Amino acid sequence: MTDGVPLDELYFPWLYEQVADPGFDDEDLTYWEVLKVLFSVDFAFIIRMDENRVEDGKALRRRFVEEKGLTGVSRDWIEIGCSVLELMVAMAERLSFLDLEEAPAYYWFWELMKNLGLDRYSDSHDVPYEDIEEILTRVIFRQYGPDGQGGFFPLKHPKRNQTKLELWAQLGDYIQEQEITAT
Repeated sequence: MTDGVPLDELYFPWLYEQVADPGFDDEDLTYWEVLKVLFSVDFAFIIRMDENRVEDGKALRRRFVEEKGLTGVSRDWIEIGCSVLELMVAMAERLSFLDLEEAPAYYWFWELMKNLGLDRYSDSHDVPYEDIEEILTRVIFRQYGPDGQGGFFPLKHPKRNQTKLELWAQLGDYIQEQEITAT
């Protein structure tokens, strides 16, 4: 049970905790507002296989319910669409798992935020919701460059048009390029 507190009010801070850097101690630099926007926008996939990334995002809800020991949670809440925030948290966890350097999920989440240009919208400034929504529209509808610039996974040396690939393939190309650059 949630003692009358709406699930989203418990779930959103839990998601934030998944990507907060535990070693970061600047309490004045937070990103609640931009992450709330990411949480409020559903990720609509236009390439069929991206449904798998949506399912990864929705799986976070099941993990949240299990970790918090919640009972009586509506199946409808578990199965609603996947927010952009959930998608990004899930992709960051996948990147962390695949990373040979073993960078934690929070590192990869903030890398995705930086790639989208969303890292500049901290709570210490007025958050321009229109700009954020424009970025999200660009990402969701793949209006970024064929090299991935403007998307989650920009590449310096793309071998394929990133706008035509499922996110998993883009993620693979990105992490491979990161590992090559690191060596």
